[in-house]
Amino acid sequence: MDGLVQLQRKNKRQWWWLAAMAAGVWVAGCSQQSSTSEGASAGAAVQGGELVYLEQQAHTNLYPPAGGFYPNGGVLNQITDKLTYQDPKTLEIQPWIAESWAINDQATEFTFKLRSGVTFSDGTPLDAAAVAKNFDTYGLGNKALKLPVSEVINNYQRSEVVDPLTVKFYFSKPSPGFLQGTSVIGSGLVSLATLARPFEELGDATRIIGSGPFVVERETLGKELLFKARADYKWGPAKHAHQGRARLDSIRLVVTPEDSVRIGALLSGQAGLIRQVQAYDEKRVQEQNFQIYAPSTRGVNNSIALRPDNALVADLRVRQALLHGTNTAEVVQTLFSANYPQATSVIAKSAAGYVDLSADLKFDPQQSQRLLDEAGWTLGANGLRQKDGQELVLTAYESLPQPQNKETLQLVAQQWGKLGVKLNVLAGDAGSKTLDSLDPAKTPVAPGMVGRADPDVIKSNYYPTNRNVLLQKGGVSQKVNSFVDDKLNGLLDAIAAETDAAKRLQLTGDVQRYLIAQAYVIPIFEEPQAFAGATTVKDVGFEAVGRPSFYATWLAKP
Repeated sequence: MDGLVQLQRKNKRQWWWLAAMAAGVWVAGCSQQSSTSEGASAGAAVQGGELVYLEQQAHTNLYPPAGGFYPNGGVLNQITDKLTYQDPKTLEIQPWIAESWAINDQATEFTFKLRSGVTFSDGTPLDAAAVAKNFDTYGLGNKALKLPVSEVINNYQRSEVVDPLTVKFYFSKPSPGFLQGTSVIGSGLVSLATLARPFEELGDATRIIGSGPFVVERETLGKELLFKARADYKWGPAKHAHQGRARLDSIRLVVTPEDSVRIGALLSGQAGLIRQVQAYDEKRVQEQNFQIYAPSTRGVNNSIALRPDNALVADLRVRQALLHGTNTAEVVQTLFSANYPQATSVIAKSAAGYVDLSADLKFDPQQSQRLLDEAGWTLGANGLRQKDGQELVLTAYESLPQPQNKETLQLVAQQWGKLGVKLNVLAGDAGSKTLDSLDPAKTPVAPGMVGRADPDVIKSNYYPTNRNVLLQKGGVSQKVNSFVDDKLNGLLDAIAAETDAAKRLQLTGDVQRYLIAQAYVIPIFEEPQAFAGATTVKDVGFEAVGRPSFYATWLAKP
C-alpha cells in the first residue's frame, strides 16, 4: 500500500493520509467482501471479509519462544497451533493438536496422543516426529542455528516418538508447568523447514510455516502483513465454540506507531481493531461507541527492577527507600484508567499464587528519608543525596512496548527527586540501549513485565538463565556479574519442580514476599493489553495473557 509511508510521518500529514485512504484501498477495512454470506440474519456470524488491524510496533523475531514480545505473539497466534489450549476464562487446559495426554506421578514424563490429519501450511504432516523436533528445539535450543531455549520449559531432557501420532517427553526433574507450557505462544508448532532456519532468518514472517488458521501471504518488512485464511483448516481447539476454517478471509496488519493515527483510523472506519490504546484515549473511543478490550496479562506486574550489582543500589536500605518513595497510586491515578489496577504484589491478582503485599508496598516518604540517612546518603547543597563524593544518580531506559512507560518513569523520577535521588530516563530507541541494559553499572533501574498464566512466570522473569531482570551472575550480560542470590534462585527452582499444587502456590507466595523484602522490585500496576474495536468486528478472541486471536472473528454489516 503506497499510503503506508505516511504512517511514519508526523501529525501535519497524518489526516491527509487517512482521507486519501478513505477513498481508496482501505474502504474495505471493516466491511464485507465478495465471500460474505448475504443472507445472514442480524447477529449471526458470517463468512468473509478483511479485518484491518493496526499494531503499534513491528514484530521482531518469530521463533516461537521469542513470542513473548506482544507484536510477535500477535502474529504467531494467527499462524501457529499448540498442543493444548488454555481457556482464557477458566484457565483449564484443553485438547487442541493433542487429543489427550498422560503425566506420571513425578511430572517427569508427559505423553501426548495427537489428532490425525493435521498438516502445516507447506503440506507436511504435523505428526509425532514434528512435535518431538519442536520441543527438542525449544527445550534444548540449537546453538548452531542460534535458537535459544524456551523460558517456559524447565528441566527438559529428551523426546521419544512412540508411534506416528504419539510423542513422549522426559524431564531430568519434575516439571509441573510443562502442560500449561504447551498451550502458550512460545510453544507454537512450526514445520521442520522452519526449525532448520537460523534465528536471524526468522524475522521474516513468510518463513514461519505453521498449522494455524491463517498463513502469511506477503510481508512488507516493518510495515505490513497480509494474512489469508487457510481453506482446509479444521483442527481448532476441541472445545472452542467455532470450528472449521477461520471466518475472515484475510487480515491486513499495518504497523502504525503514532497513537493519533491508530485512533483516527479506527474512529473514521478505516481500521476495525487497534492495539495499544493509551488510557487517555479510552474515554474518547467509548464516547463514540467503540469497544475497549483490556484482557489481563496475568503475570508479573508492570514494575521497576533494582539491580544490586550497581553499587548505588547494592544497599538494601537504599532499595527500600526507593520502594517506599514510589507513589504508585499517584502513577495510576495520573496516567492510567480503571483497566490498569494499582499493583498490590509482584504478580497480578488474577495470577496463580498471588498474595496481597499492599502493606509492604506502602508509600512512606518519611521512612524513605530515614533509610537514606541511615545508609549514609546525605543531602547536598544541590538537593541531591551524596556519599563519599558520589551523588545518588540512577539511569533507566524507557521500555517502548509498555504503555506510557516514559511518562511513568518520569513521574517516578519526580517522586524520587523529592528524596534527593535523581533518575535519568533515556529514550527507548537509543542505539546503546541493548548493551547498556545488560550492564548494571549503566542501568541500575529497569522497567519490565511478563505475562503467563502459570506460577512459572515468576521464574521466567527473575531466574539468571531466563529473563534475568536483576542481572544475576550466570545470565547473559555485558560483563561478568558478581551479584547472585542463591535463596531466590532456590525458591524459583522449587516452583518449577514442585508437583504438589498447594505447595507450588505457597512457594510462589514465598518468592513474592522475598522479592519485596529485598526491595528488588517496585510493582507499579497490573498491565492489560489494551485494544479498541469497531462494533462491526465481532468475536475477537484473546488467549489467557491477552494476545489477540482472529480465528472466530467476523465482520457484521455496518
